[in-house]
Amino acid sequence: MTSPSTTLSLVDTDPAELAVDAIVIGVHSQTGEQDATSGAAGSLLLGSGAESIAAAFDGKLTETLALLGATGAPGEVIKLATLGTITAPLVAAVGLGPEPTGAAPAPETLRRAAGSVVRALAGAPRVALSLPLPDDADAPAALRAVAEGALLGGYRFAGYKTKPQPTRREPVAEVLVSVPDAGDATAQAEIARATTVAGAVRLSRDWVNTAPNDKRPPAFADTVAEAARAAGLTVEVLDEAALAEGGYGGIVAVGQGSEAPPRLVKITYTPEGGATGKRVALVGKGITFDTGGISIKPSQGMWEMKSDMAGAAAVAATMLAVAALKPSVAVNAYVPMAENMPSGTAYRPGDVVTMFNGKRVEVLNTDAEGRMVLGDAMARACADGCDYLFETSTLTGGQVISLGKRVAGVMGTPELCERVKTVGDAVGEPAWPMPLPDDVRKGMDSEVADISQVNAGMDRAGHMLQGGTFLREFVTDDVAWAHIDIAGPSYHSGEPTGHWTKGGTGVPVRTLVQLVEDIAAEG
Repeated sequence: MTSPSTTLSLVDTDPAELAVDAIVIGVHSQTGEQDATSGAAGSLLLGSGAESIAAAFDGKLTETLALLGATGAPGEVIKLATLGTITAPLVAAVGLGPEPTGAAPAPETLRRAAGSVVRALAGAPRVALSLPLPDDADAPAALRAVAEGALLGGYRFAGYKTKPQPTRREPVAEVLVSVPDAGDATAQAEIARATTVAGAVRLSRDWVNTAPNDKRPPAFADTVAEAARAAGLTVEVLDEAALAEGGYGGIVAVGQGSEAPPRLVKITYTPEGGATGKRVALVGKGITFDTGGISIKPSQGMWEMKSDMAGAAAVAATMLAVAALKPSVAVNAYVPMAENMPSGTAYRPGDVVTMFNGKRVEVLNTDAEGRMVLGDAMARACADGCDYLFETSTLTGGQVISLGKRVAGVMGTPELCERVKTVGDAVGEPAWPMPLPDDVRKGMDSEVADISQVNAGMDRAGHMLQGGTFLREFVTDDVAWAHIDIAGPSYHSGEPTGHWTKGGTGVPVRTLVQLVEDIAAEG
């Protein structure tokens, strides 16, 4: 099922004269006396872009907003009926925090503000954003942030309700972004890119939010393959027989406990003119539901394990964005899919599994299934040939313990991990490089196989690092690689905030797209 879409366009009409249902302005928090020239009153300062609207209110706009409780706190939304002072019937002021010194707000501040206000304006079909944008080299990044925030904050999963919800207002259908020149080619390109990338993020969210009975491995594989082929990409789907014949022991082992057999989907993008230069591989974990298998999880909160395929959703959606953006670099994606279920045919603690690259793994915990399917997929990616390998997965609860719900953990080749961090910071999907210590690997030595699946001696200690250490065994020495653990950032179970809505977040689609584009441009 597909969530309702939002259209996005540019406008350079005076915001006070726009025929929209609501006009959005930014407000900063400020201390000090009123400044008649700046429009400050008490603790508020209007952001740039609101000048004509402030003039229509005879300089009393900030005073009125303050009386309504506005503080300028980031993401705060205060609505004010205009009563005919401007064309739009409603002004929505969104908080941007303290005014930055000599600069426009940071892109992520704008992204979160746009997301918050567009979500708050559900029920208003047509909304215009007149937020502070710089007029220098930072303008494209700021415009991209506003556009992405509006499209992502307005996302709502279509859901499964059978009856209309009379109190549930429809998401904003059309967003106009106010700029100095709506015909500017750079601005138009940013809007087009934001629409493509946000569309991929929204699709990733749809897949994560879909009920697990509707995305068991064969069905999810068909859905991804259909979307990829429609985008002009080449697709190969390996079923359970092909996986067994091909030696994908990890994927087969995890999937054998379910009546819905596993799949491996390979998606190929070849740039126009053929593949030249560096080659990129993307790998995403696609456990469509994770009970833990024989090492079964506690029942509390298990329903959220429908999101254990968030890495696969992100990688598949990234490929759709890549197909549309057409970077000049070859990209192969590998999406292993399985359902980890307990049954008479499930794999067991104590089993020894032969992986795609020939290594034999002693299974100690069937709930560490993600690394099993990923090991096969990463080994296949290296066998096919790649220079850079980015893998993302909801791999460990240790990531949440270490870094929380917002910051992903990244492990692998140090230089590439720093690149992921830099890009993540730029796009608003932060990641933090973590080590892969020798003692963690030593503890995964097995008496009966090449490696144990987990470090039994360390138990939960260094849990996130154990996952990365295991995956390193399936990457060849000539490949730069990064494992991005998104156990926390991929799914938001709290109230909506900024451009995050409840449920799947689409992390790290925007990071992966930017990494591919950067490699295409810089190698």
